[in-house]
Amino acid sequence: MQYLHAVALVVPDYDEAIAFYCNTLGWQLTEDVDQGHKRWVRILPPGASQGSLILARAEGDTQQSTIGNQFGGRVGLFLATNDFERDHHAMQAAGVTFEEVPRHEPYGTVAVWRDPFGNRWDLIQFT
Repeated sequence: MQYLHAVALVVPDYDEAIAFYCNTLGWQLTEDVDQGHKRWVRILPPGASQGSLILARAEGDTQQSTIGNQFGGRVGLFLATNDFERDHHAMQAAGVTFEEVPRHEPYGTVAVWRDPFGNRWDLIQFT
């Protein structure tokens, strides 16, 4: 058996990213381990048991330049939900910026949003 354990997301600051994802969106901080020169920070969306994000603080100009553009301007992260309307409204109320109104596609309901660092996400409820 194999599964995708985590994806690293380059962010400007650990605590700023934790504040957004955990305090604003309600994600779970599952690990925050000080490793001296860096931290191992792992977060999960509400109700998830796997498929986490590793928040990786950018070090140096090259990594700094990738913040918000790790996927070349495309949507590169997909947050699945079992209740699109509930989560869309909650995210809007929390100040999350959506780039579009929700749309209905053959695979489900979806809307593109951005985190405060510029990363583009889909909020999606599959049919």
